[in-house]
Amino acid sequence: MKEITKEVYLNWYEEMSFWRKFEDKLAQVYIQQKVRGFLHLYNGQEAILAGALHAMDLTKDKMITAYRNHVQPIGMGEDPKRVMAELYGKKTGTSMGLGGSMHIFSKEHRFYGGHGIVGGQIPLGAGLAFGDKYFKREAVTLTFFGDGAARQGSLHETFNMAMNWKLPVVFCVENNGYAMGTSVKRTANHEDIWKLGLGYEMPCGPVDAMNPVAVAEAFDEAIARARRGDGPTFLELKTYRYRGHSMSDAQKYRTKDEVAEYQKIDPITQVKDILLEKKFATEEELKEIDKRVKKRVAECEKFADESDFPDKEIMYDVVYEQEDYPFLAHKPE
Repeated sequence: MKEITKEVYLNWYEEMSFWRKFEDKLAQVYIQQKVRGFLHLYNGQEAILAGALHAMDLTKDKMITAYRNHVQPIGMGEDPKRVMAELYGKKTGTSMGLGGSMHIFSKEHRFYGGHGIVGGQIPLGAGLAFGDKYFKREAVTLTFFGDGAARQGSLHETFNMAMNWKLPVVFCVENNGYAMGTSVKRTANHEDIWKLGLGYEMPCGPVDAMNPVAVAEAFDEAIARARRGDGPTFLELKTYRYRGHSMSDAQKYRTKDEVAEYQKIDPITQVKDILLEKKFATEEELKEIDKRVKKRVAECEKFADESDFPDKEIMYDVVYEQEDYPFLAHKPE
């Protein structure tokens, strides 16, 4: 695995802090109704993305996930201004404002969504991996889904075919404890979701996903296995979300004390503690990073605020491709 150096820790601290503050800002503007519809935030789960990116080859590897999908494309290289603009529904967004919060895409950076159908991205991730194997691209696809989606039948169909064809895919369940408001304990007669891989003789196991180092190590092994042609791996990333399932979640299914306990092992705090302990940075240097992060978030907000909404005609243009379609003009001037 690539060495986890001082520079890596500093980058992790800055990027994870930026992802957290970026989404904190989204929560604020959601209340102001600048972001509409649903809004699912990643607060607390940032170590997963940080560790995964460390193990990936961003020149060819792909990522696909569910609707908790705002910070992943940023990590993959997409301009965060465009991501925030998409959430605002503005034409400068990643999908011209037509996708919104749950459907962020960045084909240029090999981020394939952003899917609102629970578990719908699982077979799609395997399909991306099949394409890479077929065309001998030596790329690996990381397919993320939540603990609720692990109960979908499509997971079993996909696991079976992925093992049968030895597809270059890493299946990653982000187990944050609750499928919406339903505890993992109530969804099956077992709590170790990773054991679902055993039925397909798929390499599988749990990962401390509050620690970016543990995540990076697990992904490095899984990606290497996939890249050398040995097939998929199934990782259960044990994490926790500090906010509700979405902004409309009253969170009556858990206590404030429970959230506070998990905040003691906040992945950002863990990285900060290592930076200070190893004297990779001083408190003053970290405060400078925090200022830089706040400035970047403010720039994203300003860009989204000042961007224009798309013309309503664009809705027809992206749906109807038939040039002689008799009911609506194609590509109106």
